[in-house]
Amino acid sequence: MGDVVPLREHLAALDAEKELRYQQRYEAQQLATAAAFAAAKEALSIKDEADRKALNLAREIQTYKDEQANRLREQINGERGLYATKDDLKASVEKLEVSVTPMISYIASQQGRSSGLDKGWAILIGAVTLAAAIFGMVAMFRA
Repeated sequence: MGDVVPLREHLAALDAEKELRYQQRYEAQQLATAAAFAAAKEALSIKDEADRKALNLAREIQTYKDEQANRLREQINGERGLYATKDDLKASVEKLEVSVTPMISYIASQQGRSSGLDKGWAILIGAVTLAAAIFGMVAMFRA
C-alpha cells in the first residue's frame, strides 16, 4: 500500500500549507494596497499640479480682462469731451437760427423786387453764410 503517513503529520502538513497560503494572500494584499496607495498619491500629486496651473491660468485671464477693461475705460473717458451733447447742439442751432433769421427776412423781401439772378445770389449768400456758421460751430466744439 504505499507510504503511510500518520494522521498528525498529515494534519500538521495541511495546517502548514494553509498557513503558507494565508501568508501569500496577506503579502499579495499588502502589495496591492501599497500599489494602490502609490497610485493614489501620484494621482493626488497630478491633481494638485493641475489645480495650481488652473489657478495661475485663471489669474492671468482675470488680469488680462482687467487690463482690457481699464483700457476701454480710459478710452471712453478720453473721448467724453470730444463729442457735442444734445444740449450743445440744440443751443448752437438756436444761435444759428437767430443769426440767419435777418438774412432770411431780407431774402424774402428781396424776392418780390428781384428776379432770376438776384434770387440765385441771395440763395448762394445764404448757403455760404450757413456753411460758415456750421464750420464755426464745428471749430468751436473741437477747441
